[in-house]
Amino acid sequence: MISLNARLDEQVTTYVAAAGLLLTSTLGDTMYVSMKGYSRARITIVIADGTTVTGTAVTLKQATAVAGTGEKALAFTRMLANTDYQASKAMTETAVSSNTFTTQTTNSKDSVYFIDLKAEDLDLANGFDCFRVDATGHAATASRGCVVIYDLYGPRYAGASALTD
Repeated sequence: MISLNARLDEQVTTYVAAAGLLLTSTLGDTMYVSMKGYSRARITIVIADGTTVTGTAVTLKQATAVAGTGEKALAFTRMLANTDYQASKAMTETAVSSNTFTTQTTNSKDSVYFIDLKAEDLDLANGFDCFRVDATGHAATASRGCVVIYDLYGPRYAGASALTD
């Protein structure tokens, strides 16, 4: 639980998993973080498109180590989306089918996506405690940028690190 008596940076650990113009090829293969020391994570994906937008297929991966050991798919069924952030700040709960969604494909739109993840969503019984976003297929002429941010919260102990196994 978040305490109103503590600073947010004392309760939430933030990692920029990817930042650049396009979420494709290696930039779409974001960094792994470990959930061993945390209860939950919020994944934020922000895309500022230009023209000739094709959209990005977004999936989640899980592994047994931050190096990506034994990578496999991570199931998720919902996310929050705003496909025109300039027009409205409201996020809409959206069902995810087959553990993948595609970002909006309208030119010159800013979009924001949130995925909420619990540590127990991972295959803990088989040693999977790390996750990452996998984004492919994004293309936009004059793209203004993309960023993927992980906010890990609910630390299980003081000094928890998500970058070590």
